Amino acid sequence: MMVKMNSVDALVAQIQGLSGNSSDIHQLHGHLKQSEQFLHSESTRLAPVLAQLDPAKHSLGYLYLLEALTSVPFSKERANELVVVVAGFINACTAKQIRLAPDKFISVCRRFKDQVMLLEAPMRAVAPLLTAIQKLQPSTEHLTTLHPDFLLVCLSTKCYKTGLCLLEDNISEVDQPRDFFLYCYYGGMICIGQKHFRKALELLHNVVTAPMSTLSAIAVEAYKKYILVSLIHLGQFTTSFPKYTSSAAQRSLKNYCQPYLELANSYSTGKISELQTFVQMNRDKFVVDTNFGLVKQVVSSMYKRNIQRLTQTYLTLSLQDIANTVQLSSPKEAEMHVLQMIQDGEIYAAINQKDGMVRFLEDPEQYKTCEMIEHVDSSIQRMMALSKKLTAMDEKMSCDPSYVSKAGRERQRFDFDDFDGVTQRFNL
Repeated sequence: MMVKMNSVDALVAQIQGLSGNSSDIHQLHGHLKQSEQFLHSESTRLAPVLAQLDPAKHSLGYLYLLEALTSVPFSKERANELVVVVAGFINACTAKQIRLAPDKFISVCRRFKDQVMLLEAPMRAVAPLLTAIQKLQPSTEHLTTLHPDFLLVCLSTKCYKTGLCLLEDNISEVDQPRDFFLYCYYGGMICIGQKHFRKALELLHNVVTAPMSTLSAIAVEAYKKYILVSLIHLGQFTTSFPKYTSSAAQRSLKNYCQPYLELANSYSTGKISELQTFVQMNRDKFVVDTNFGLVKQVVSSMYKRNIQRLTQTYLTLSLQDIANTVQLSSPKEAEMHVLQMIQDGEIYAAINQKDGMVRFLEDPEQYKTCEMIEHVDSSIQRMMALSKKLTAMDEKMSCDPSYVSKAGRERQRFDFDDFDGVTQRFNL
């Protein structure tokens, strides 16, 4: 028989007594669900009670109390105390218990994130949120609602490397589309911050081409950055969309990104002066979008692209000629660009300091070293694993009742007997 909770002490006793094994935990979960309204009405009295519970042993009960406690506004001083309490709980709690009430756990973590942002101390949320994700995830392939929050905190604190560790996981399970959009958008921005432009393009591309019934603001902002990163990394941009892109994106996306498309057109001419003029004329638009830093990188990348074009025409060229052709101010500046490109592996060249001549070379990679063989083998293994995963996902989807039902309804729209004689009309 369900015991009615009429006091905080009685509830604490239930938590302490029913946190021992899985059957008791499920019974406790039922009690806690029935006590939610009571807990929220007693939220101001819950802070001292938490000291009676062990966040590791009594994780589920602790979570319910903490969720009620953080549901009401509190002062800045109180916020500082609660941030410490929540961070301690996240680190100590048992994953098996908190997964019984994922919505509660997510709610507590998000309030925690909001508080550290209000306290202007987002760094305090980086490690706890990463731990929270790891405890909430059933596997590393699962995208949780906390992923975007964690990446946003990493962006706010410029902890790009910490954010990158999460972006290395191959996500194949998504609960909410909006979480996926934000995960890819914030992830793309983190990769841009680390100048991992290839990965940034992949993530931003996912946002732009993801299924959507109506155009989202996230997709618009992602498309703007996608254009800029394409110019920086690839030196070109194509306005055509893949055929799997939603009709909403194909129909409307370009209308919201005209300055960026015009920038791409100006870039394609290869004339640095025209590009600089266009950027200055549209500076305010790029600044409002907080993309002006990327735009400046686009301008800088044109020098590199023009130097790369020279390698396709000349074997030897003076630094003065490079400066004149690429419209750099001096041979010294041309030398700095060439040296940086050599260091980044963007061109292969040697500079004769004595006579100021640059000799362009062929790619020295013979693709037969042990390191290269290991790299190729690793890539093959990843592709094989991905293929196996896609096959499993396809089989799972084909057996999904909702998919089978919808496919059946679509099939009924056509009478396939009407097509029986079609092949007979042609000599195949």
